[in-house]
Amino acid sequence: MPAPVVANTEQPWDPKVIAAAIDEVSALRADLVALQARLHDSLRAVHADHAAGATNLVHYVGLRRHDVRALQDRLAWIGVSSLGRAESHVLANIDKVLGLLHRLAGRSWTPLSSEEPAGIRTAARLAEAHACALLGGTPKRRSVRIMVTLASEAASDYGLVRGMLASGMDCARINCAHDHASAWAAMVANIRRACDELQRPCPILFDLAGPKLRTGPVEPRPAVIKWRPQRDEYGRVLAPARIRLRPADDSTPATGCWLQVDAKWLAGLAEGDHIELIDARGASRALTVREAQAADRWTECKQTAYVQPGTMLQLQRGSARAPGGETPVLAVPAVENALRLHKDDVLVLTRQGPGRPARLDAQGRVVRPASIPCTLPEVLAQVHPGERVWFDDGRIGGVIRHVQREEVHVQITVAREGGEKLAADKGINLPDSTLELAALTAKDLEDLDFVARHADLVGLSFVRRVGNIERLQEHLSRLDAGDVGIVLKIENRIAFEHLPDLVLAGMHSRRLGVMIARGDLAVEMGWERLAEVQEEILWLAEAAHVPVIWATQVLETLAKSGLPSRAEITDAAMGERAECVMLNKGPHILEAIEALDDILSRMQAHQHKKRAMLRRLHW
Repeated sequence: MPAPVVANTEQPWDPKVIAAAIDEVSALRADLVALQARLHDSLRAVHADHAAGATNLVHYVGLRRHDVRALQDRLAWIGVSSLGRAESHVLANIDKVLGLLHRLAGRSWTPLSSEEPAGIRTAARLAEAHACALLGGTPKRRSVRIMVTLASEAASDYGLVRGMLASGMDCARINCAHDHASAWAAMVANIRRACDELQRPCPILFDLAGPKLRTGPVEPRPAVIKWRPQRDEYGRVLAPARIRLRPADDSTPATGCWLQVDAKWLAGLAEGDHIELIDARGASRALTVREAQAADRWTECKQTAYVQPGTMLQLQRGSARAPGGETPVLAVPAVENALRLHKDDVLVLTRQGPGRPARLDAQGRVVRPASIPCTLPEVLAQVHPGERVWFDDGRIGGVIRHVQREEVHVQITVAREGGEKLAADKGINLPDSTLELAALTAKDLEDLDFVARHADLVGLSFVRRVGNIERLQEHLSRLDAGDVGIVLKIENRIAFEHLPDLVLAGMHSRRLGVMIARGDLAVEMGWERLAEVQEEILWLAEAAHVPVIWATQVLETLAKSGLPSRAEITDAAMGERAECVMLNKGPHILEAIEALDDILSRMQAHQHKKRAMLRRLHW
């Protein structure tokens, strides 16, 4: 027989309940004020524009040092604010709660200040002022800005840049890890020209490359190119393979299937000529010249072939070989090599390259494990056995088993069935390792000379310590660019764990923002924690009245393929909680900008930060 239900005789407005709540909230307030006093010198060091935000940040951190969930339940039961929306105005919210509790208890209450250090309205105004100072004014149709990473084509294609601005781009990002100063200058010129024509502002963020830890070069594969015609299900040729013949002295980058040959021999080819060859398998093949484009010749072949440098090409006219018509293939496209890694394989990280695949004996046993160098070999002396390693945005995972002077042995623990390919220039993450790396590399310092003259904002990549920020501020001041905005890119575990200190250090500058670099952050913190981590960053930035840039893989499938996934539409809508959402480059970037503009415009009627906006619904 179930136990009888006992009625709770305690009432929410019982004087004892109210008195207990007053005591608990008062004790909490006293703790926050004491923390503010202890950090008095740090708070005095911030820029005057951030004085209120820095103080409120300290109050928020103090609040979150307590588990107030039980108190929140009691306050909600009583019918006053549960502190659940107190991020931007912690002390003012606590004082209002105390005032209401005193009124309910019949006690007198004289608040120390109704706006100490910021209230719900003043905090919103400060947050918007800081967002406008860093990212430009609020767009007409929405409150959230759109930042777009510029592709290399933005240096030469003005129409692309103008189209991006017309579609809704509010800020442009130039990644200093790619291209060079002359290309960046051309991009800046195109942006400024488009801004003048469209009468729209567009601040420019220069993202410093930072000490990116990546895989080094891998031993190249044998130089051989394969082509094959398009066939139907019965093997009949639908379209021949097209092969471009290029002169040997042409050093411009080329894509697709091509062979480089002697320029004089190539110039003598005419439409309709036939070229015979014996491919790498000993198969006889023939090419037909179809088109001339400047110094190049386009040929067609109706058979599959494998061709390598040194393969002889014989010009055939009519039924006879043309005299002097033989020439060797001088070069074919380089084929990127990659290591094939399976679960439980050993991968050796080395100081020097190139990387090599595993060597096997006749019985298939590993004689020498696969190896690959890393771009920052100094980290090999800073890691320890048992620490995790992630490669290529978390596609491949491993655990360090042995650390030697010149190499580190990693056992692969995460890889798809059938194995994964690991190529050169792929990211390496060491989430468990304490790394001492300068946030500003020699390249970054060289780039800063250009960036300081052209940037509205500068992104500090892989920030870990307060000293990283102070060094950037010193260099900007030396270059007479102290008012350039600083964006702290939060992309590793150490930065997340020290975020309050980093933000306080960044507040020494007048213009400051935080970027949630969700790709690296997910690898560092674990995919299962990403939602929780990005929430905490949003809360803390709101407490500091500092704008947030929501970044990495937003509408990525749409930008690359032209068709979005259902999940990324929902993810893009969540960007309404930030002040800016960043898109990466892709061939369909204009469609992605337009889609994001529409999503954010619709969502602002329903959501602002963490608060639901109760717009009238048409059910």
